[in-house]
Amino acid sequence: MSARSIAATNSKQGKVDIESKSLSDLFIEWRKFETPPMYKGAPDYRKETFEKRRPDFERIQKTLLQIDTSNWTVAQKVDWYIIWAEMNGYDFNQGILKPWERDPSFYRSVYHYRSDVPAHEGPTHHRTCEVWNYKFPLDSLDRLQLISDLKVIPPLNEQAQLNLTGNAKELWLAGIRHIEGQRKNLERIIDYPGIAEDQEILEHIEIAAISSDKFCNWLKIQAKFKTGPSGIGKENYTWYQQNVHLIPMTWEDEVLLLKRELARAWSSLKLEEHRNRNLAVQQDANSQLAFDTLTEKAAKSIMDFLKNQDIVTVKEYWEPALRKHLGSFVPREERHFFHIGLHIDPRPLYSHFYHWFELARMDNEPHENIIRKNALLYNIFDSRNEGTATAVEEMFMQAGLYEDNPRSREIVYIMIAQRAARGLGSLYAHANIMTMKEAGKIHSEYTPRGWVRTDENLLIFEQHLYMRQPGYGTSYITGKYLLEAAMADYAKMKEEQSEQFELKEFMDELNSMGCIPIALGHWEMAGKNHHLVDILSK
Repeated sequence: MSARSIAATNSKQGKVDIESKSLSDLFIEWRKFETPPMYKGAPDYRKETFEKRRPDFERIQKTLLQIDTSNWTVAQKVDWYIIWAEMNGYDFNQGILKPWERDPSFYRSVYHYRSDVPAHEGPTHHRTCEVWNYKFPLDSLDRLQLISDLKVIPPLNEQAQLNLTGNAKELWLAGIRHIEGQRKNLERIIDYPGIAEDQEILEHIEIAAISSDKFCNWLKIQAKFKTGPSGIGKENYTWYQQNVHLIPMTWEDEVLLLKRELARAWSSLKLEEHRNRNLAVQQDANSQLAFDTLTEKAAKSIMDFLKNQDIVTVKEYWEPALRKHLGSFVPREERHFFHIGLHIDPRPLYSHFYHWFELARMDNEPHENIIRKNALLYNIFDSRNEGTATAVEEMFMQAGLYEDNPRSREIVYIMIAQRAARGLGSLYAHANIMTMKEAGKIHSEYTPRGWVRTDENLLIFEQHLYMRQPGYGTSYITGKYLLEAAMADYAKMKEEQSEQFELKEFMDELNSMGCIPIALGHWEMAGKNHHLVDILSK
């Protein structure tokens, strides 16, 4: 079954009754299947293995598609569509995206940081070494697990040289950078307490490093033979957005939306500048003491605002989660885009750090529903997590966060413009209308005040990610738009019921559903699925 046929199959299968609790059992079976078998000590991404496992996938998929959900609650139907979307993602990856064939970065193994969303951004293999998740010095169990993680790297690198048969030139060239840095990432492990004295771990680090060097050299040799496009094209992009990430938009719709948001952000910025023309220009923190004072004031301000203005129910673990990510002082000449705003007023960026509240909730109060408990596969959470984090920047502003400093509103619009510009570039790159470098020029040229123009490394990092993970670059703005649409329908529902709209109630309900696609959350909160009609009818 091709990636394009899976959605249409839903309406053709005979339906059978099944209790919704059995959906959890099917979800467990599906997730177990989605984890590939091991081959010579590493996850098996060989073409013959995918083909051999295909009948099992189609059997599980058929079971899902045969379920009669007509008498289910909206929440139960939402759970069904989550699994449906994940299966579509598996099918799309096997048939179209093929990261194990086209994308050298797929084989990056060592991560020293936790992503600010539920899983790493972009496709990753199933046995990554998550150094950030270990507590050093290691206890006996973690020590064995770290050794196990390190032992995966050499056979995975060897398998990669067999699997990587794709011809995506830009993905290949940009991906070398990730593998090139793997030795340094491995050697960083030595600096953790207790590692320098552990000879066995040191030996495995060195073996993995030598293997990564060899893999990197092979990639560089093969690079000169790569000539093909890296984008998946408009038609595939639209199918993927609608049937995997449940974004009820086409490639063309997203272009129109991002152009609109880019224009709105620029014009709103200029109106703010006009309104504030008689106010003093904001000064940046240009010393460690000034930065520490600024970030402490900003953290207290935003937490007090959320609590005292009835924005959302603030949990006791939220402020500690935020304080772990207040940032570090960076000299003026070394600041990239996000550093610039951080050193003027951190609150716009700290609003986006709603991310860390959501991850803290997953850690401290995991969802009781197993389907929603952990990260959804294939970055399907992007519209929810990136969309919400982007939306609240402006929502908090409009709710009064910057009454004490109106010029900080200007930073909010600069951030919206930057996200719209970089997302617009990624759309053109996936349509193979532009190269990643050309897409980066849109990003840099259309971000106000030249805040991105010198950030070459940031441009490469972001446009590379968005090429690897279709739709991620636009999810900030499309997710924001979908959240605002959900809020509008929710408010209208309250008005029709002669009830008062309460922002805190809306945000709490949004939080309670877990990190699911915002279009599904819209359906569940407002009881309306008109925005999903084209997807749900398939």
